[in-house]
Amino acid sequence: MRHVDYSPLFRSTVGFDRLFSMLDTLAQPENNGQTYPPYNIERTGENAYRITMAVAGFSEDDLTIEARSNVLTVAGAKPEENIEQQREFLHRGIASRAFERRFQLADYVEVKAAELKNGLLHIDLEREIPEAMKPRKIEISNGKDDAKQIEAKSVN
Repeated sequence: MRHVDYSPLFRSTVGFDRLFSMLDTLAQPENNGQTYPPYNIERTGENAYRITMAVAGFSEDDLTIEARSNVLTVAGAKPEENIEQQREFLHRGIASRAFERRFQLADYVEVKAAELKNGLLHIDLEREIPEAMKPRKIEISNGKDDAKQIEAKSVN
């Protein structure tokens, strides 16, 4: 894939550095083709989302979930056990290798809950737009006592 040069845009924009670095990151192949563990991302409401990851064989103690600077990181690592080394597997199809998966979150998306059930890790997310960012009504005055109101359109 070709590299896109965003330098002409830097001359006419202010404060979009994070957007350009995110576009660069999205242009890269995702984690060198990492496909483990498999996951789904679904929309569960107008401003609600859910990430579901198949983490069979991992317990709550083996998983860590961290949200920092618009990046959600889910990592899993099983402690080394001496019993595992004494076993002789004829076929090993259940992966228990360590993993780390990162998800880029949009502004104002917060992690609400996480639940591990039947080998699936469910992470619920919700976009909460601050009151200062929501549309508001602005009165237009014509110099008389009666004033008109304009209602801004809600954009989600």
